[in-house]
Amino acid sequence: MLSMVIDMNDSQLNTVADLSAFLTGTTTVTFALTANERYAFIERTLRRFGYTRLRRVDKAVVLRFLEHVSGYSRQQLTRLVERTRNGTPLTTRYRTPKGFTRTYTAADVALLAATDALHGTLSGPATKKLMERAYTVFDEAAYQRLAGLSVAHLYNLRQQAGYRKLRTQWTKTRPHAILIGQRRAPTPNGRPGYLRVDSVHQGDQDGLKGVYHINAVDAVTQFEIVASCERISEAYLLPVLEQMLDSFPFVIQGFHSDNGSEYVNHQVAKLLNKLLIEFTKSRPRQSNDNALAESKNASIVRKHLGYSHIPQRFAAQVNALCRDYINPYINFHRPCLFAQTRIDAKGKQRKHYPYNLMMTPYDKLKSLPKAEQYLKPDLTFRQLDRQATAISDNEAARQLNLARTELFQSIANRSRSAA
Repeated sequence: MLSMVIDMNDSQLNTVADLSAFLTGTTTVTFALTANERYAFIERTLRRFGYTRLRRVDKAVVLRFLEHVSGYSRQQLTRLVERTRNGTPLTTRYRTPKGFTRTYTAADVALLAATDALHGTLSGPATKKLMERAYTVFDEAAYQRLAGLSVAHLYNLRQQAGYRKLRTQWTKTRPHAILIGQRRAPTPNGRPGYLRVDSVHQGDQDGLKGVYHINAVDAVTQFEIVASCERISEAYLLPVLEQMLDSFPFVIQGFHSDNGSEYVNHQVAKLLNKLLIEFTKSRPRQSNDNALAESKNASIVRKHLGYSHIPQRFAAQVNALCRDYINPYINFHRPCLFAQTRIDAKGKQRKHYPYNLMMTPYDKLKSLPKAEQYLKPDLTFRQLDRQATAISDNEAARQLNLARTELFQSIANRSRSAA
């Protein structure tokens, strides 16, 4: 038999016996009370039958009646009756939740967008490290909340509409393939001073060559020096190489390049031999030997100097930009990931890049055991520390962006006037 749902009038139920008879005759009937009526009905019934003065058997009848009519369970009714006996009015004590409280505000999203604009939208771990350094090293209070931001949620914030309104979406860096075959790989064995060197050409226009960039990266610390020259012939290249080798804070032990004639020649070999620097060159079918320099060509040289043609007559100005702004920024302020090699069950080496090993090249140099022994004789870490902390990471990026913009505007204006 299907149950019925009806509205009821309990004014005729005046005694406990009436309630017992009512329950016996309505076992298949369901009574409907709205949520707002239930508490009032329970209070009214308890008061009308004098619940506190009833015998235990009669109390059970009243509770069965309330359970049958209200739809509450016996446990719920017991709690409600106890509240009524204590003199507490029966009112709803729950509230509708208003949702989760936002941890990161619109100001934090705007600050993240500004940081990405300064540093060129680095990877999530690198950006997290920059914000940590901004708060813990350079005492920038605005980064207090962002300093604890997880890498996963950083990417969530980058997807928010507020972030997208402030940031222009850039296309991915175009790959620049350079065929490399290396004959012998250097073996630094954890010691700094073994350089990977490569050349990057700044494009042709109307048959005219652009400037050339020389990129030298230390294999252990990722300490990097970028320089520019008008041509890669001996007369222009050798002075730039000498300047680059002198710019590293540690003693240079090895020089590794591909098979390009700009490096594999008697003049360069003579220079390196004079400085007691080991000279290695490419091996066939071992392209990973110079992969570090190739990756830095994209992430450093192309990122900061682009792909557009720069006439050769501006090589000195571009080299000054590298010396005064790009090199200090990438070595003292831009975090890098460092690999941790593990051997799996099959004996194969696998590289991992844990977040705790992310640091600037200068910090990596300082972290080496007995790092002072690698410095040049006339240089100390106290001197380098002053340079590393003279300005914050954000200020270094801001100065670099401003100087680069002014230089490119000057080049564009002078190129149009010359045309």
